[in-house]
Amino acid sequence: MRTINKVILIGNITRDPLVKDTEWGKKIAMFTIATNRYYKNGEGEQKSEVEFHNCVAWWALAEKVQQFVTTGKLVYTEWRLKTRVIEKENGEKNYKTEIIAWNIIFLNKRWEFSEKEDSGEVEDDDMF
Repeated sequence: MRTINKVILIGNITRDPLVKDTEWGKKIAMFTIATNRYYKNGEGEQKSEVEFHNCVAWWALAEKVQQFVTTGKLVYTEWRLKTRVIEKENGEKNYKTEIIAWNIIFLNKRWEFSEKEDSGEVEDDDMF
């Protein structure tokens, strides 16, 4: 039976991306997107809560993230969830769930971008 692992987020970048080159010479960008959930509590009061999503982009998409993504920008991103197991020296395991981005659409107006004023959909066809 087929399964589905797809995530779609629209939210704001919480801080400038951390971009690194891997030992294999590929670029990786890590960034966080904040989304809001609005609801009414048991007393009928409007409430909201913020959720923070760790995202990772690779290769050409990481370069676009480095070039255009800054704190506060509104973005659409999609692809899949990935949970990494990080084992500490004492044997304790930590689990970190991230959104591995494949597609990012910059939703701010064109003139709000600091680089080359290039906005729109960016897909990384070199992913796999």
